Amino acid sequence: MDIIKVSHLVKEYKKIKKEMGLKGAVKNLFVQDAEYVRAVDDISFEIEKGDIVAYIGPNGAGKSTTVKMLSGIMRPTSGEILINGISPQKERKRVVKNLGVVFGQRSQLNWNLRLGETFELLKRIYQIDGVLYEKNIKMLDEIFQFREFIDTPVRQLSLGQRMRGDLAAAMLHSPEILFLDEPTIGLDVEAKYSVRKFIKEINARSKTTIILTTHDLGDVQELCRRLIIINDGKIIEDGSLDELVDRIAPYRQLVIDFYHPITVGHPKAELVSVEEARAVYKFRKDEITAAQLIEDISHTAPIKEVGLREAKIDDIIRTAYRGSAQDGTLHTDMVHGALRN
Repeated sequence: MDIIKVSHLVKEYKKIKKEMGLKGAVKNLFVQDAEYVRAVDDISFEIEKGDIVAYIGPNGAGKSTTVKMLSGIMRPTSGEILINGISPQKERKRVVKNLGVVFGQRSQLNWNLRLGETFELLKRIYQIDGVLYEKNIKMLDEIFQFREFIDTPVRQLSLGQRMRGDLAAAMLHSPEILFLDEPTIGLDVEAKYSVRKFIKEINARSKTTIILTTHDLGDVQELCRRLIIINDGKIIEDGSLDELVDRIAPYRQLVIDFYHPITVGHPKAELVSVEEARAVYKFRKDEITAAQLIEDISHTAPIKEVGLREAKIDDIIRTAYRGSAQDGTLHTDMVHGALRN
């Protein structure tokens, strides 16, 4: 079931052209030339209940504009948005009751209140029933473990604690949809791990639909079953990360160290280089597995060590932004196996 449906969404901004110099400044007072810029350009997509979707793109691509329209903050120039069958532009109050929002750089917590007092304030704002509030506090504490700092003023919380508080605050009213904007920005490795774990648990327990905008591709790999890539206001990719990797970087590289210098070919792999007892093979993932390639080659010559290289996710996403896949290899990382230098 589609919980979010977007059809032919467009958002245009009016941009005033200003002429430079004294003469131009005088002219600008009386005559203003304008042009219209499309921040979002005819995009359509559906998101099913319970999905975790990454909505990513470079700065200025149209991500924030889309999220603002989905949440009813901004009106589209044309097109239609339905959240649970309701237009956020026509019935924003009804829609907002089912939305939770977390901005990584802008906390919704009151800086001068204790965390627990902020929760009580949000209870009144969202008019949450007392029984439901206590039930949600108990459930969210099991996930976010905020009891240890619930009586601490928000201004004294660490960045990781504040993010846990923000996530809990966004879920207090049991929203069906959660918008997360850069939820791990500025966090250390341990805090990032914790936040990602919490997000997975929220999704698993409550079947909350989560739309994630981020520049941290670790978030995408860890959390998202689907990613939508937007650039220049247009959707350029929509599918799973595995599908994107297979299309843009279908090749892997297998590095084999033999016991003695030898050249061993294979009909389903290109021998890229041979240096003494080390050989590098390039192969398509959809034609042969690394395990099968290793087994086949081992029948010809004994193998000392192996390593597998795969394209970096950063390079794959960057290539998607540019819209060109080059030779399908990109830059590679060693993902397993210890090799001699």
